[in-house]
Amino acid sequence: MSKIAIIGSGISGLVAGIGLLEQGHQVTIYSNLSAEDWLTKVPPTGTACRFASSLDLEEELGINFWKDSTPINGVHLTFCPKPGRQLIDLMGRLDRPALAVDVRLQSHEWTLEFEKRGGRVVAAQVDIAMMETIAAENDLTLVAAGKADIGKLFEVDEARSVYDKPQRKLAMFVVKNVEMDRSRDGIVMTHGIKFNFFGSEGEQFSVPYWHRDGYQCFNSIFEAKPGRAFDVFDDCKNGEEVLDKAKALFKQYIPWDYAWFENAELADERGWLKGAVRPCYKNPVGTLPSGAKVMAVGDTANSMDPIGGQGANNCYRQIRFLLNAVKDNVEGDFSQDWMTSTFDSYYEQIGKSTNTFNDILLEEISPAGIRMLCAQYGSSGDINDTSVQQEIANAFVNNFDNPNLITDCFLDDSTAKAYINGLTGGKAGSTDVKAKMSIALGQLRQVLGKPRNKHPLASPRLARQAG
Repeated sequence: MSKIAIIGSGISGLVAGIGLLEQGHQVTIYSNLSAEDWLTKVPPTGTACRFASSLDLEEELGINFWKDSTPINGVHLTFCPKPGRQLIDLMGRLDRPALAVDVRLQSHEWTLEFEKRGGRVVAAQVDIAMMETIAAENDLTLVAAGKADIGKLFEVDEARSVYDKPQRKLAMFVVKNVEMDRSRDGIVMTHGIKFNFFGSEGEQFSVPYWHRDGYQCFNSIFEAKPGRAFDVFDDCKNGEEVLDKAKALFKQYIPWDYAWFENAELADERGWLKGAVRPCYKNPVGTLPSGAKVMAVGDTANSMDPIGGQGANNCYRQIRFLLNAVKDNVEGDFSQDWMTSTFDSYYEQIGKSTNTFNDILLEEISPAGIRMLCAQYGSSGDINDTSVQQEIANAFVNNFDNPNLITDCFLDDSTAKAYINGLTGGKAGSTDVKAKMSIALGQLRQVLGKPRNKHPLASPRLARQAG
C-alpha cells in the first residue's frame, strides 16, 4: 500500500482521506484547523448541498451521519426577467433526497472519524518548503487547499475555462427563526430549495440546512451581478449588517418570500461570508521547486460559482474518479501522466457537463432554456402529479444530481424540442404555444396592477381540476 499525504481538512480532503484509508493506504492529512477549530473558529465555507449520488459515496464510506436531518426533496424556482415581474414558476421533485449540512460540523466529525480509522492529522500551516518535505516522504501528495503560494502551483487551464473573472458577487448567511415547512407558501416539497432567478439583477436561493449546533435552519445566498440592485454587500462588516441588507432586498424585490424571511435571525455570529469566485479549471499537476509533482483535488482543481449547487458535488465526482484510479494503480506509480489522465477522465465523463450546466445558470437564458421552462409550466411539485409538465420539471432538478441528464436541452433548441416531442408524442410546438399564452395572461394581470406577491398554491391545471 502507498503513503499518501493530503493538504487540507475540508470536505474534499477528508472524504478523499477516509476513502483512501478504506483501501488500506497510509494517509496523513495536514491542516491548520483542528477538529475543534472547525466548530469554533471559522465560518461555513459554503452551503455544500450534496445530491443523492454524492451522498451515495458517503454511504459507501460510512460517513453519512446526518441522513435524516433535512432531507431536501425538491426545488421551487421563480423566474423574473426583471424586478416586479414574475414570469414563471418551476416546482420540481428530486428522485432521491439531497442534504445540506454545516461544513463546520462535518469537518469536525469527519476529522475525528479519520483519526479513529487510523489516519494521522498533523496541525500545520503548510508552505512550499514544507510541501517539499511532505512530497519527498510520500508516494502521492494531494492538495485540497489552495490559497497563497500553494494555489499558485496550479495554473489556470485557460483552454478549458470559460471566464476570466468572477461572474457574481456573493453574500451568504445562515438564518434561523424561519419556517422549515413552507407548504402555506405553495412550496409543497419537504424542505424544498427556493431559487429566485432575476435575469437582470442576479439570483437568491435558500437551502434547508443542518446547523453545527444540531437544528434545522436555512443557508441563504445572494448572487449579485456586479453593479446591479443586489450588489449592496461590499461595506458590510458583520453578519447582522449582511442580514439587514438582505431583508431590505427581500422586501423590495422578492415580496413573495418576505413574510417568510422578515423575522430571520443570524444562526451564529460566524454564520456568514461574502466574496467572489472565478469559475475555472486548473492544471491538476503542480510542480514544486525541486521538480516533485503534487496533485490538486476538489475546488483547488476546479472552482465553481455556487449558483448551481455543484461545488461540493463536483468535488465528490472528482474524488470518486481519484479513488477508483488509486485502486487500479496496483504498481503505485503516481506519475504526472497518471495525475493528468485521472483528472481528464473525470473531465470527459462528468466534469465538463457539470461546469457547462453551472455556466448556463450564470448566462442569459437561451431560446432552448425558454422552451424548457415553458414546457414545464404548470408543474406543481405534488408527489401525485404525473403530468408531462411535472416530468420535465423533475428532470430539470434531477439534472443537478446528474448533469449528463438534460444539460444539452438547455444548449440547443432543436435538442430541447426533440426531448419535449418525445414526452408529448410530437406536440412540442402546441405545448409551447399554450404555455406562452397562459404565461402572457399572467403577465397581463401584473401589468393591470395585480402582481403576484405570493407563490401559486398549485399549478393552474391542478387548480382547474380541483374546482
